[in-house]
Amino acid sequence: MPVVAVSTLKAAVIGHPISHSKSPRLHNAAYHWLGLQIDYRAIDLAPSELAGFIAELRAEPGWLGLSVTMPHKAAIRAQMDELDQLAAALGVLNTVRVTSEGALKGSNTDVIGIVKALNHAGYRGQASGAPAPVVLGGGGTALAVLAALGQLGATAVELYLRDPGKAEALTPVAESLGVQLRTRPLTSVSEARPELLISTLPPHGADQLAPAISPVPGGYLLDVVYDPWPSELARRWQLGGGTVVSGLEMLLYQAVEQVEIFTDSVIQDRTGLVNVMCDSIGLPRR
Repeated sequence: MPVVAVSTLKAAVIGHPISHSKSPRLHNAAYHWLGLQIDYRAIDLAPSELAGFIAELRAEPGWLGLSVTMPHKAAIRAQMDELDQLAAALGVLNTVRVTSEGALKGSNTDVIGIVKALNHAGYRGQASGAPAPVVLGGGGTALAVLAALGQLGATAVELYLRDPGKAEALTPVAESLGVQLRTRPLTSVSEARPELLISTLPPHGADQLAPAISPVPGGYLLDVVYDPWPSELARRWQLGGGTVVSGLEMLLYQAVEQVEIFTDSVIQDRTGLVNVMCDSIGLPRR
């Protein structure tokens, strides 16, 4: 950790809008449990304010890092001094670490958050002969999803987009991850019969699509939204006999990784840490 007065240590989640964020609850619960005095708060930051904020952060001592949410996950890359391998490959990041030398290092913990959320629900990876996972939406979170699916053994993904033109930016990233993209128009999602469906659409973005999607009994849905919950898509998927994973699970596990990054430490009692963070946002203990 940087050598500064304990009372000055701080971190934040930045986004726009940001009032709905549960990250302050997660992080502050974690730091309290760890016995660390770190002030973590939410900062509403419009896109036009990003560069100025980063300049102020560089000049102000005591910063440990930032959690980054929409719409800054791609734009903040240009403000970094260094990127880890995954963030560089994806071109999007959700975590900024202020090093002891004052440099800003970007990384992406969304990927491991997705993997661990699915693992916790019972999904262990792409089985031989199983249909390709289906992903809805093509924004920054979709890039993290493609990386997570690659880590879970998927070699191909069916990607449903409102704007097929987005595939041009996503395809080379997917190929670098060893994942083949099969792009489909979002309006044809009724043709899909996924055993794993991941929606990266914004709140209510999948509501009108939900009646057209036929879940495979025993299949998995990860809907990255968590407010409102359950989403219409999640409600229908569960009624169809599938397993539903909330975006809150993804948020939890990516935040655990951020706590380690910000405190520059290895958490010895991870289960204890996860459980106090679960308590802070109303998730069942592990």
